[in-house]
Amino acid sequence: MTVKQLSVFLENREGRLQQIFNILKEANVNVVSVSIAETSDYGIVRMIVSDVDGALAALKANNITAKVVDVLAVNISHEVGSLSKFLNAIADAGINIKYMYGLSTGDTGASIAFKTDDLEGTEKALEPLEVQYYTPESLENVE
Repeated sequence: MTVKQLSVFLENREGRLQQIFNILKEANVNVVSVSIAETSDYGIVRMIVSDVDGALAALKANNITAKVVDVLAVNISHEVGSLSKFLNAIADAGINIKYMYGLSTGDTGASIAFKTDDLEGTEKALEPLEVQYYTPESLENVE
């Protein structure tokens, strides 16, 4: 089960990140999780938000380049080796993880969002682990 991730592309200069989050605040969009990857010239801000459509509309209205992609968001237990077991299941299925980052959901356990080159195959590979998936609805009211 996938959730929508908002990817925002912006220049790596002072004030740009603040501008993004001010726009989202004004649109009443809660940021559930964020990851920032940068180079010297630009950055990619990946976010799981409470209202993807509202966030996208608000950003586009402010001439901010953004797109929506599907990712998986799961909860795994806080136990030694649980992340290793999780990663092994995906690797053993011959699937590459493109990126991964933590989620701030207030739940117990470790929540992560990640992108692979085969989302359906990843879900099948993880079936034996019985991971808890997030849905767009479960992320709407995360505080």
